[in-house]
Amino acid sequence: MSRLLAWRLVAWSLGIVPLVNGLRLTLQGRLGANPIEYLEHYTGIWALRLLTVTLLMTPLRMMTRLTEPIRVRRLIGLWCFAFACLHLLVYLVFDLAFSFTQLLADLMKRSYITLGFTAWLLLLSLAITSTTTWQRRLGHRWLVLHKLIYPAALLGAIHYLLLVKADIRQPLIYLGILVGLLIFRVPWRRRQGAQTLKSAFPPVRQPKNESQLPNVS
Repeated sequence: MSRLLAWRLVAWSLGIVPLVNGLRLTLQGRLGANPIEYLEHYTGIWALRLLTVTLLMTPLRMMTRLTEPIRVRRLIGLWCFAFACLHLLVYLVFDLAFSFTQLLADLMKRSYITLGFTAWLLLLSLAITSTTTWQRRLGHRWLVLHKLIYPAALLGAIHYLLLVKADIRQPLIYLGILVGLLIFRVPWRRRQGAQTLKSAFPPVRQPKNESQLPNVS
């Protein structure tokens, strides 16, 4: 099995396994005393996890000198968007009964709803323009547009932090990881980090005919 195929299997598993597990828990009636709240939390936390993994792909590429993390990043990002859509759908169907009037009221009154919905809109724009056709159509503007993943990640983490009313340790952990990943992408920090990683991790030899994809994060 080729290395790229193995990476793709892992990327697909990151989306399929939690999706199947969520369906299994739902069909077995094992969603706890508040099934709606459980589903909202389950889909939301997996969207945030997959968003974090997506942002991890560039540092992983720098540490390993492999191209595979970049080549599966889009797939992981689309799974993140799928769970974000499920998160929004559970809220719209079960909490609001498809009442867009109530949705507008929530957007006006509840800051965590506003932040979460804004993050979803940013992810929507990234998912729509993630194809090769849109890359060619937008040119260099595609790179600029896809930097929206950074504010989307921060908004999603803050949405989670504001939503939790008791133990905020887990939201703070996610927020800290995402802030660290974003700091890593500041140009001077990225150059410094690249030098450190280069000395800490020797490059992995790859076949001469293997394509080298540009880093677009």
